[in-house]
Amino acid sequence: MNEADGRTERQLVTVRIPAGWTLAGLIAGLLVGIVLSRADVLDEVLAVTAPLGALWLRALQATIVPLVAGLLVIGIAQMALAARAGAAARRMLVIVAAVLAFSGLMSAFLTPLLLDLFPPPAAAAGVLSTGGEAQEVPGLAAFVESLISANVIKAAADTAMLPLTLFFAAFAVAITRLPEGQRTTLLGVFRALANAMLIIIGWVLWVAPLGVFALAVGVGAASGGAAFATLAHYILIVVAVGSVIFFGGYLLAWISGGISPVRFGKALLPAQTVALSTQSSLASLPAMLVSAGRLNLREETAEFVLPLAVAIFRATSPAMNMAVAIYVAHLAGIELSPAALIAGAAVAVVIALGSVSLPGTISFVVSVGPIALAMGVPIEPLALLVAVEMMPDLMRTLGNVTANVALAAAVDRKKDDGAQPEAGSRIGFE
Repeated sequence: MNEADGRTERQLVTVRIPAGWTLAGLIAGLLVGIVLSRADVLDEVLAVTAPLGALWLRALQATIVPLVAGLLVIGIAQMALAARAGAAARRMLVIVAAVLAFSGLMSAFLTPLLLDLFPPPAAAAGVLSTGGEAQEVPGLAAFVESLISANVIKAAADTAMLPLTLFFAAFAVAITRLPEGQRTTLLGVFRALANAMLIIIGWVLWVAPLGVFALAVGVGAASGGAAFATLAHYILIVVAVGSVIFFGGYLLAWISGGISPVRFGKALLPAQTVALSTQSSLASLPAMLVSAGRLNLREETAEFVLPLAVAIFRATSPAMNMAVAIYVAHLAGIELSPAALIAGAAVAVVIALGSVSLPGTISFVVSVGPIALAMGVPIEPLALLVAVEMMPDLMRTLGNVTANVALAAAVDRKKDDGAQPEAGSRIGFE
C-alpha cells in the first residue's frame, strides 16, 4: 500500500450535507402547516407527514451512539498521543481543557439567565414539541453512581450518554498505552466504525429536507407564525452565548499571549473572513498560519499548535451545544437541576474533544444529542433545529478560529527552550 493510500485510510470520510435545502424544507413545511391549520384536509395530510417525519427522526437517532463511540475514541486518543509530543503540547492541552470547561460551565449559567431576561415569544412552548418525552434525571447520590455503568451494552441501549462518554474516553486513553501494533489495529477499527456511521448519517441527512418538511408541517399547524419568531429567538440566544467565547479569544490572546485586542483583531481579520466564507476551521488553517505570522508568533509554534488545535479544539462547542439543549428544555418546561447541568457540561466538554472536524450539520447531531440525553432533555426537537444550524454555525467557526490563533499566541509566549516538541515526534493522525 502506498503512502497516499495509507493517508486516505487514516482520515475520516468527507460528507457534504444540503444545508440550504434543509432550511428550505423547514420553511416550506411550516408554511404548509400554517396554511392547512384551518383546512379540513389537515388530518389527512398529517396522517402521511407524521409517520414520515418519525421514521426519519428514528434513523437520525440510531446513528448517535455508534458514531459518538467511534469519534470519541479517535479524538481522545489523538489528544492523549499529542500530550507525548513535548512540554509545549502538554501546556497547550491544559489551556484547551481550561477553555472548554469554562465554555460549558459559562453556558450552563448564562443561557438560563438570557432566557429569563429575554424570554421566547408568546406561544413558543409548542413550537419544538415533536412528541418526545423528558428523561428522568437522578438525584445527586444517584447521579454519582450513574457515572460508571456496570453494563456498557445496557448503557448504550438506554442511551445513558454520561457513563458511555466516560467509558469511551477511558477506553481511548487505554488504547494509547497498548503496543503500537495493537494500538494501530484498534484505532483502525474505531476509525472504520466512525467512517461507516458518517456514511450512514450522510444518507440520512441527504433526505433531511423531506424529513424536516414532514416534521415541520405538524409544528406549523400547531403553532402558526410563532414558529418563525421562536426559531429566530433561538438563533439569537445560541449566537449570543457563542459570542462570549469569540470575545474570550481576544482576552486569552491579551492575558496569556501579551497581544493587545486591537493588534490581535487586525492580524486575525483575514482568517476570520475565510472562516465566515467557508464555515470551516480546517479550510481556514492556511489563513490562520498567515495571521500567526502577522502576530510575530514563532513559526515552529504556529505550525505545531494550529493544525492540532483544528483537530481537537472547538472552543465554542460546549457553550453553544449546551445552549441548544437548555433552550429545548426551557420550551419543554423542564426544570434543569444542578446535577443535570453538570452532567451536560461534562459530556459537552468530552464530546468537544472527540467530535473532530466534521460538517456543522453532522457535528450538531453528534454533539448536542448526547448532551441532551445526559440532561434528560428530549432530542426530537433537534431534528428541526438542525435545519437552521447553518446560521449559528457561522459563530461557531468564527469563534473557533479566533480561539485557535489565541491559543497559539498563549503557547508561544510561555514556551521556553525545553518546551519545544521533541524532534521527529508525531501524533500519528492526519
